[in-house]
Amino acid sequence: MSAARFREWLALAVVAGFVLWCLLALRRDLAQLSLAPVLRAWNLLLLAALLSLVNYLLRIVRWRSYLARLGRALTLWFSALTYVAGFAFTLSPGKVGELARARYYQPRGIPVAEVAAAVFVERLVDLLAVAVLAALILAGAPRYHAVVWSACGGVAAALCLLAVVPWARLASAVAARPRAPPVVRRSMRAAADTLVAARRLLRADMLASGFALGLLAWSLEGAELGVLASMFAEPHLALTAIVGIYAVAVLAGALSLLPGGLGSTEAVMTALLVAHGMPLAQAILLTIVFRLVTLWFAVALGWLAVWTLRSRLPTPVPSW
Repeated sequence: MSAARFREWLALAVVAGFVLWCLLALRRDLAQLSLAPVLRAWNLLLLAALLSLVNYLLRIVRWRSYLARLGRALTLWFSALTYVAGFAFTLSPGKVGELARARYYQPRGIPVAEVAAAVFVERLVDLLAVAVLAALILAGAPRYHAVVWSACGGVAAALCLLAVVPWARLASAVAARPRAPPVVRRSMRAAADTLVAARRLLRADMLASGFALGLLAWSLEGAELGVLASMFAEPHLALTAIVGIYAVAVLAGALSLLPGGLGSTEAVMTALLVAHGMPLAQAILLTIVFRLVTLWFAVALGWLAVWTLRSRLPTPVPSW
């Protein structure tokens, strides 16, 4: 077994162990769960899945616009397939594994640095959009102020560094040092190329349109939580509260850097639902169903896209 394959299986084993630990820790509460509300609400599940698809479509449109700004005109179908294929690697810290989609662009002459730049800007804009949505719940949950402000501060710091630091000159200076290890010189050059390309995506028009699409896409996903919550007769939560709960949970998962936010997102979402009057058993069930319709639905679509693209690129998709 290769080292890369061993690391992949080790990561899966760690995630599986963590999930098992969570299930064991919550076994008493899970014993109280009833799937009857879910079985009766199959139409709500379909509506939630449809909202997920609209979310993906909006993000695909934004992704294609980023590549077009970098001078890479691609068909909508190819852009959609390659973008969704990145979902197969969502279960990686900070979703860095989504960079695996660069493998599909290299045969078309698109360097990894440009794909990495689009992914980097996408993550920044999404983080900002979700932080804005999380502000909907700040007044009622002051304990999560730190999560929201940390996300906003991180985005602001990244944008400042991106705009101020002369990355190309810095990389050239490192490359000119004969004592610098080759791996350092190569890494600095790759990082500089990525960040220089990212600057082209942060012009005012691209930043505004990307943020607007991201805000709409993640609002729809937050609305999914409200749709699924309606399977229960009580309590009735306001849409702004439910979207805020979703956004704070996603931020907590992103800042934890756990694969896909597993564990942290679920824990925060369940805690906030309970804090808003939902019984614990219902909150756990709602969180599990929501994650199935969002996270795991995306992963399944990602692997379907990977399988579809294999006919065009027969060599194996590398692990990132």
